[in-house]
Amino acid sequence: MSFTITSANRLQTLPEQFFASLVAKANARAASGRDVINLGQGNPDQPTPAAIVERLKQAADNPLYHKYPPFRGYPFLKQAVAKRYKEDYGVDLDPDTEVAILFGGKTGLVELSQCLLNPGDVCLVPDPGYPDYWSGVALAGAEMSFMPLKADNAFLPDYSSIAPDKLQRAKLLFLNYPNNPTAATADLSFYEDTVAFAEKNGIVVASDFAYGAIGFDGKRPVSFLQTPGAKEVGIEFYTLSKTYNMAGWRVGFALGNAKIVEMINLIQDHMYCSLFGGIQEAAAEALTGSQQSVAQLVATYENRRNTLYGALSEIGWDAPKPPGSFFCWLPVPKGYTSVAFSDLLLEQADIVVAPGTGFGASGEGYVRLGLLTSEERLKEVAERIGKLKLF
Repeated sequence: MSFTITSANRLQTLPEQFFASLVAKANARAASGRDVINLGQGNPDQPTPAAIVERLKQAADNPLYHKYPPFRGYPFLKQAVAKRYKEDYGVDLDPDTEVAILFGGKTGLVELSQCLLNPGDVCLVPDPGYPDYWSGVALAGAEMSFMPLKADNAFLPDYSSIAPDKLQRAKLLFLNYPNNPTAATADLSFYEDTVAFAEKNGIVVASDFAYGAIGFDGKRPVSFLQTPGAKEVGIEFYTLSKTYNMAGWRVGFALGNAKIVEMINLIQDHMYCSLFGGIQEAAAEALTGSQQSVAQLVATYENRRNTLYGALSEIGWDAPKPPGSFFCWLPVPKGYTSVAFSDLLLEQADIVVAPGTGFGASGEGYVRLGLLTSEERLKEVAERIGKLKLF
């Protein structure tokens, strides 16, 4: 008997999962017994603060949480993130209508395209940018128009350069500052220009604020929602993954425009019950408890940044220090592509970095490093690379 199973067309349109192949390369190298230093991924290396973990342990005993949670989550968690945004950014959010609870920020980023885009619509995406934006657009059957992020424009998109035919069909715009992978930040004037651009062209803005807590040199990153008119044209995605080292807990939020929040809630009504109540209670503890752990974490990343860039400067690999996120966006030496240089570092120095082209064509000429190991290991990275005499 012959029996054939064929996937739906939408699965065949999905982009290759870039990080899956990167992880496979790194794991294969480590499995051979090599001392691999993996700076290629964005997985926080520090544990979740103890008070948050303890709250989960206590909450797990509550029989209320052993039942299905409310479809759209517990009000106390929505109130907690609204409180955090008010304290940190001066932004007022209605917990009932302007907050949706997500299974991690990535889920919301993919869901949003399903909520807003039809076949033939265009989504404006940063290049380089987070590859999962592409996944959501592909599942919606829509098209992407890439906005190059260039060093000479501070890695901000130039809205005036978007092709008129793409702009006419554009319905959604993704932004991400502090930026993955370039580590650039955006100021309030850029967001003011963005709101005006969105209003003029009828485009929804999606601000991916995953690294919103991580700013250096005494500067807190700016939230898109701090901009007058932002909630009229878009939403912001926030996650606990980076701020509180809770990547595995899968807690995120969509915040802002009430109509879009309702769309996300509606699509999730058909896909999930909400997060386990114990996790929601622990997440509320993260947001409303002492924020000293956040300050300490940012200081740790800043010290690592300074250590790494000091060591890289000594071997002749010079680049501006990143102002935010826990990434470094470094130019490859002359004569190498991003992929060739990444492969060289893995094969000759046992160092994993992410080639810039994994984030889009405009990432050529760069590699991304994560500040996700100790200062001692970061010094060792520079030492290993220095021995290759590339700079």
